[in-house]
Amino acid sequence: MSIEVLPATGRWDDFASFMVPRKPGGGGCVCMSYRQARLGMPERIQYMHDECTREPGPGVLAYVDDRVAGWCSVAPKATYARLLRSRTIPHLDEDRDPWSIVCFVVRAGFRGRGLMHELLDGAVEHARESGATMVEGYPVDTDGRVDVISGYVGTVSLFESHGFARRTITEAHSGGATRWLMRRELG
Repeated sequence: MSIEVLPATGRWDDFASFMVPRKPGGGGCVCMSYRQARLGMPERIQYMHDECTREPGPGVLAYVDDRVAGWCSVAPKATYARLLRSRTIPHLDEDRDPWSIVCFVVRAGFRGRGLMHELLDGAVEHARESGATMVEGYPVDTDGRVDVISGYVGTVSLFESHGFARRTITEAHSGGATRWLMRRELG
């Protein structure tokens, strides 16, 4: 099994193949929940299409044997309007322009293969190559398995296994579990 993680820039069709609703009038996030959640579906799709045309792009895609299998949203925190207004996610060292990892999606049929680890490594590397000096995430703290819906933010153990450190507990929750602000310096 060959796994590759690449920036979404220039890969709109791959992103859209599983992140954009197929049925007209269908719902979904299109990874806009933290960006511009109030936009209608056509505007969400156009926004993400435009993001995929310019650097640094909205995130990274995982490919398994050349088939798109997963997504991780990683970008400068300043591009996530909901994070900037958040009363539940703390703001630390904003003057250092942190990058944020806010979402993981692994396609059905590819789950259980460790792709979130690959996506997290790819997200960190993309941030580093784009000039970030630190990256942060807001994963859920769980003592066991977490359901697919609640786990979209990742888990504390996942982030810790990739060199992230707990900075502060947040007031945010996912699936009833507490979320942490975790950071990794890239210097």
